[in-house]
Amino acid sequence: MTASLPDNATGEAVCAALRAQVEKLGLSIGDEPVWADVVFEEETDPYSQEVSVLAYWRGKARFGKATFFPDGRIFAEYQVLLAHPAKADFYVDTVEIWGRPEKFRGDAVLAEYAK
Repeated sequence: MTASLPDNATGEAVCAALRAQVEKLGLSIGDEPVWADVVFEEETDPYSQEVSVLAYWRGKARFGKATFFPDGRIFAEYQVLLAHPAKADFYVDTVEIWGRPEKFRGDAVLAEYAK
């Protein structure tokens, strides 16, 4: 079984949603992630045998991954690796989004600096 690749509009919506999560913190990662830079793979769920499409951003300053499930749900994460603007001992490791393009939800993943 082969899954169909996400269309450009969906991919651009994922990228915009990831950037929006960063911007909510008052930070910027410029125009990253760039949908045109993704590399695709397929992954078969061992239990359901459903095929999901994985999209990776690799080889630049940041790493990211998006999973496009057969039922239309999406989960994506992208590295930020910038100091948190309000918490001196923390940095923003990644941002995550999930849901469907018409209503993504998201959050930031924080990490504490080693002391």
